[in-house]
Amino acid sequence: MKILPTQFDAQSIRRIYDEDTETWWFSVINVVQVLTQQSDDLTARKYWNQLKRRLSAEGSQLVTNCHQLKMTATDGKQRLTDVATAETLLRLVQSIPSPKAEPIKLWLAKVGYERMQELAEPALSLDRARQTWQQHGRSDKWIQQRMTGQETRNKLTDYWREHDIKEGSEFAILTNIIHQEWTGVSVKEHEEMKGLESHNLRDHMSEAELIFTALAELSTRQIAENVDATGLPENKAAAQAGGRIARQARHQLESQTGKSVVSGSNYLPPTAKKVIKAPRKA
Repeated sequence: MKILPTQFDAQSIRRIYDEDTETWWFSVINVVQVLTQQSDDLTARKYWNQLKRRLSAEGSQLVTNCHQLKMTATDGKQRLTDVATAETLLRLVQSIPSPKAEPIKLWLAKVGYERMQELAEPALSLDRARQTWQQHGRSDKWIQQRMTGQETRNKLTDYWREHDIKEGSEFAILTNIIHQEWTGVSVKEHEEMKGLESHNLRDHMSEAELIFTALAELSTRQIAENVDATGLPENKAAAQAGGRIARQARHQLESQTGKSVVSGSNYLPPTAKKVIKAPRKA
């Protein structure tokens, strides 16, 4: 997932983009704080808790439609917080009397409109991603490799969608198989090595890690296409085979350079860095 803070009248509204489901999730507390014009998120949280009880008593589905995801709190730590989609937030706005309601409706509509633009013209999404990575100090070479890898990933997930693989849980299962095969560690273990919590692993990969990830996913797709793999069991086999190809290539490179491809390096700011675990040999 990608986490992006958004400024609204000098206040930050945290949001997370779930790439698997292509959904934006927004911090309910931050939106409530803007609408109620509270000075701090603690007061906004109390307001939201009271509102949740009232909505639940009224039989409203709004609370049910809210989920919990980890976001960076004011103390800098990752904490679970209530999040909702733009659609749910627009309904929530109706339950909070506030002169701020109309501006935030327009802001949410703008977010939705930008997403519609990206669906109609994918190049806009790429341009926004490139600008974000540049602002974060990534090199042009790294950005090009990241975008090339994403295109490879998109072709693989398109194949999965067309061959009876469910988005979400089954995408995650297959992705983890590919990753485990070529790196020797699971996606979660790799994130822990890099000291990541709610960050996108690929946004913190080295150039070599991006290249081998793309090789593993390209190999997986071509193997799956060759046998017309359909359903989870057949695509699991293709994922294992594709990952093994990248693992063999990784071992060959490591034997020549004496350096591990799978690393704990990341692009976190200094204050967010953690102790990084040494990678396990596979």
